[in-house]
Amino acid sequence: MAEKSFKYVILGGGVAAGYAAREFAKQGVQPGELAIISKEAVAPYERPALSKGYLFPEGTARLPGFHVCVGSGGERLLPEWYAEKGIALILSTEIVKADITAKTLTSAAGQTFKYQTLIIATGSTVIKLTDFGVQGADAKNIFYLREIDDADKLVEAIKAKKNGKAVIVGGGYIGLELSAALKINNIDVSMVYPEPWCMPRLFTAGIAAFYEGYYANKGINIIKGTVAVGFGTNADGEVTEVKLKDGRVLEADIVVVGVGGRPLTALFKGQVVEEKGGIKTDAFFKTSIPGVYAVGDVATFPLKLYNDIRRVEHVDHARKSAEQAVKAIFASEKGTSIDEYDYLPYFYSRAFDLSWQFYGDNVGDTVLFGDNSPTSPTHKFGTYWIKDGKVVGVFLESGTPEENKAIAKLARVQPAVSSLDELGKEGLAFASKF
Repeated sequence: MAEKSFKYVILGGGVAAGYAAREFAKQGVQPGELAIISKEAVAPYERPALSKGYLFPEGTARLPGFHVCVGSGGERLLPEWYAEKGIALILSTEIVKADITAKTLTSAAGQTFKYQTLIIATGSTVIKLTDFGVQGADAKNIFYLREIDDADKLVEAIKAKKNGKAVIVGGGYIGLELSAALKINNIDVSMVYPEPWCMPRLFTAGIAAFYEGYYANKGINIIKGTVAVGFGTNADGEVTEVKLKDGRVLEADIVVVGVGGRPLTALFKGQVVEEKGGIKTDAFFKTSIPGVYAVGDVATFPLKLYNDIRRVEHVDHARKSAEQAVKAIFASEKGTSIDEYDYLPYFYSRAFDLSWQFYGDNVGDTVLFGDNSPTSPTHKFGTYWIKDGKVVGVFLESGTPEENKAIAKLARVQPAVSSLDELGKEGLAFASKF
């Protein structure tokens, strides 16, 4: 097979790849210089849509509606856009070998791609129950959600199992968003997770109490403190039941598993310096190897605000880190400099008529404010995190755009707090001062 050669290659076709491509175009990349190599069959799209609008029975999201960069209010980059810019979209192509010394990537089909500068934007893959040898975990109608193919299969199952029963394994982002989406499709939903409350990596018990109560009021059956240990199937190999560690057995026509992900770094093992489960980079997303950058989920980078190094799995960081890396590439070619990446951690979710945002760091003491009753007519409540006498993180449910901007600013400014009791009484009014 003929070898293909490019000045720049982005490996991966997710959110980060699309935002990087847009920045390359802004910086003046020449036709024929840039290629995106992706194992997916479609141009980069906004992945969060898959667990939200893609599964809605009405107002459904479909491509080309959510190609990047619409998630941040930008232009939609259709496949034709890449063609017009002379950017090669090499799709349905899985890279199985990377040789950083030789600056080559080799595909499963044996094709070789050469590059001068590489951006690793491989993202994460889902953790599967088959990885742990869970009995029956390879049954039909057990789904994971990462790519558009996964979402398409789930949509077909929702149609085929109309008014059926679903079990959601996991109480994180995917668990909460997909429980809501399936319930909206009139599926009977049970949610199973081992932790004492949902979203334990971010939520406090007080925050989680609202969502668990709200979901229960919507008719979602929440089962905490146990895990799925096996699955029963019918003669067609389709899942029929979920066996739990506590001995209970749940009927299921559909199972969706959301138990976390892991960064896709295996291609580069032993070739780049790694730390905290990701590829170590500087504030410009340069790795330990000249001409190789890593962005999004796979990058462990300096979090300047907290004088720490971290890996962040979120669409906001995927977008911003991609843009930073491309700016850094062009700055180094011109012999100029750009500002260091100064990221404020940000997470959000939408489900039912709820919408929360979080900014900052969830460490230290917490102060709950507002009305977190699941039957609250406004749903408006939040939490401050206080460390060393300063507010370091803020969570807000059902905030207005202005209120969400205010909590973002607060998390960056980190104002001092004299009394936690007073802060609780002031609530959201405290954030509007800054």
